[in-house]
Parts: sequence; C-alpha cells; structure tokens
Amino acid sequence: MKTAILRLLKEDDSYISGQQLCDRFQVSRTAVWKAVEQLKKEGYMIEAVRNKGYRLVDSPDVMSKAEIESMVRTKWAGRSVIYYDETDSTNIQAKLAGENGSEHGTLVVADRQVAGKGRRGRSWESPKGVCVYMTLLLRPSIAPVKAPMLTLVMALSVAEAVRELTGLKAGIKWPNDIVLNKKKICGILTEMSTEIDYINYVVTGVGINTNQETFSEEIRKRATSLLIEGGRHISRSELVAAVMERYEENYERFMETKDLSGLQEKYNGMLVNCGREVRVLEPKGEYSAFASGINEVGELVVTTPEGEEKHIFAGEVSVRGIYGYV
Repeated sequence: MKTAILRLLKEDDSYISGQQLCDRFQVSRTAVWKAVEQLKKEGYMIEAVRNKGYRLVDSPDVMSKAEIESMVRTKWAGRSVIYYDETDSTNIQAKLAGENGSEHGTLVVADRQVAGKGRRGRSWESPKGVCVYMTLLLRPSIAPVKAPMLTLVMALSVAEAVRELTGLKAGIKWPNDIVLNKKKICGILTEMSTEIDYINYVVTGVGINTNQETFSEEIRKRATSLLIEGGRHISRSELVAAVMERYEENYERFMETKDLSGLQEKYNGMLVNCGREVRVLEPKGEYSAFASGINEVGELVVTTPEGEEKHIFAGEVSVRGIYGYV
C-alpha cells in the first residue's frame, strides 16, 4: 500500500484526501496515516492539511523499495524489488534470490555495497547515498553459451537510459563499460548458474557512478560520474527505472533471435571503439588493430595491419584505446 500511495502522490499535484485513500485501499485512516509517516521517515516531504488531505511537496533522491517500485513502468523487468540499505554485493544477493526461487525480472538494489566487485575479481567502490548498485535476476530459455551476450544487452540499455535521462552522450567501451568523455561511469558483471545445457538463472549486476563527486587517487584518471559530467544531481530511482524500461525492450528483441542481430546496429552506433584503432590485450601478447564493431554474437570484429580479420571474444581479452583507457 505504501508504494501505491507514493505513486498516487507523485501523479497528482493537488491534495488527495485521507478518505479517498481509505476508500481506494479499503483500509482505515490510521493505516493510511502510518503509511504516510513511513514515507516521511524515508525522506519524502509530504504536507498534510485538515479537510484537504496529503500532498507530495518534494521527493529527494531517496532509494527504497517503495520509491523504485513507484517509478518502474515495465511489464516484468524490475517489477519485483529486493532492497537493502547495505549489503555485501547485489550480485551475491541476487544469486541467493535465484537459488530461493525468485521470479524472472527480480531486481536487487542497494544503497551501499561493502563487497562490490567487477570483472576478474576486481573490487568496485560503493559509497553510500550517491550511486546505483543493482542486479537483475533472469531465467532465460537460452543455451548457456549465449548468456554472455546479455551483458551487452545491459550495456546498450544503460547507455540509452543515461542519454535519455541526462542528455549526456554516453558511449560503450566494448564489451560492457559505459563511458563519458573517455572515462568510465558504469561497470557491468554477469554471472550465472547452469547445468550442461540449461540455465538455472543469470544475474547481471550494474554499478553506475551517479552523484559521486570524488574518486580515489587509484581510479580518478579513468572514472567519472553523471554529476561531474552533467553538473546536476540525478534521481537514482529514476535512472534505475529508465534502465529497466530500456532493458525490457532490448531483452525481448534479443530473445526473438537469441542473438544480438536485432540490436547490433544500435550497439555499434554507441560503441566508442567502432571505426577506431585499438590495442588488443591477449594473454599470449598484444597487438594493434582496427575495430569495425560487433558481430551478431557480440564479438568485436577487428582487422590487423596485415589485413587479417579477427573476432575477439570478451573472456580474458581486453581492448584499450591506442593512447589510453578508451
């Protein structure tokens, strides 16, 4: 009920009477009052006037289950929310949810992580109150070998959501880093539980530097945030909802073909490596090549100076710009 009341208050600029809320939800005035008081404690400024009712005066950058659910307008992506003020890692909690039978599209969100991680076991800085930390649980009917493509589906969705919400020209650094002005604003990590030919579940974790103002000396030269680049604070719950909307659409297009052929053009249009010389870092050595975009399975297509075309799989291979991170 609290989520539904919050949604109504957001949709109506005028006062909503307590009696209207009682009638709508078939509860007592005391129950309505308690729900409103809970919202106030979470940070919402709600005005209560006798004989008029309740009105939402201000909605600060609150992260809560009710806030996120009140913003999401999808059919299934992010409709069920598990929220933590603080947790070890949203990926860890999403995997536990997967083991415990949570439904396809369940979204795990935290205001702070104490054990966030990125690719290859790297740690992910997770300060409280300024960034988006979320993981989407999926139960796709695809072969396990196809699951890594879902990481690229999420990368495209985040880039699109950032562009739509902020106007900033976010790009994708293959395969799944989101960048602004040659610096990273978002990392994505996909993990899964599988049998030989069957996926139990997939979890895709997303960390977006949203309203962060400073970074550690270690990552300052290659990391930035939406606040730093755009000069204004972004509602994190609104960003979460925007990503879910874009992801649901892109995922459904992906599932039509079980590959990236339907998203390939959009992805390559945002790929900062596309049409540029790159440095390919493989375990057996490094080499320079010209990148021409991804193919239908998400491999980066590059051409070496000798004219050899190679298809690079994300795995243990990294791609850098010739003169830096991008």
